[in-house]
Amino acid sequence: MSVNTCKFKPVPGITASILRTIAEEMLPFYQAVAASESFAREWSRSIVRADLSAMRKLLDTAAPSAGKQGLGTNGIGYFMTFGFPKEDVYYTNGTTIPPGNVRFTFQTGTHRQIAKAVIPFYRELICNRPYAQTLAKAIRRKDRRAAAYMVRSLIGTKALRSVEIESSGITLTFKYRSTKWIYQNLLILEPF
Repeated sequence: MSVNTCKFKPVPGITASILRTIAEEMLPFYQAVAASESFAREWSRSIVRADLSAMRKLLDTAAPSAGKQGLGTNGIGYFMTFGFPKEDVYYTNGTTIPPGNVRFTFQTGTHRQIAKAVIPFYRELICNRPYAQTLAKAIRRKDRRAAAYMVRSLIGTKALRSVEIESSGITLTFKYRSTKWIYQNLLILEPF
């Protein structure tokens, strides 16, 4: 009987540094979406059309360094990828309607509400290293209750339906009365 000697490299857990870097890159984008209806409308239009060139141009005006390593859309959301060579991982941040519910739909008003809601959370990750360290530790331990408490302490909207730990990251699920669709703000390990 042979023994399988293949060794898989373990995936390192999320760190405060990863959380803070992504937050720092994404905060200007979320601020632009929240502040400018015309910017947010053009962004939504480019998602529905799956127009990565238009998305890139818009992103360059708001947050030039965000998504430099990867930018994608599936017609119902967007994904920006960040590489961390030291940890040998890639993380994705974005907002999407969960697949299988609708096609080629992305509502500007809902996206703006989500952006406004997550700004304090992303700002805290940037400005408060102990907060980021504690959240990263909760995610690594898969302590959903602690992670949810920390996130909800900064995102006060009742539209935040759940905070889940998945793919070595965190998924925030929003459901606003103004839409029949559920939206998710993702900060997760890029699957390979």
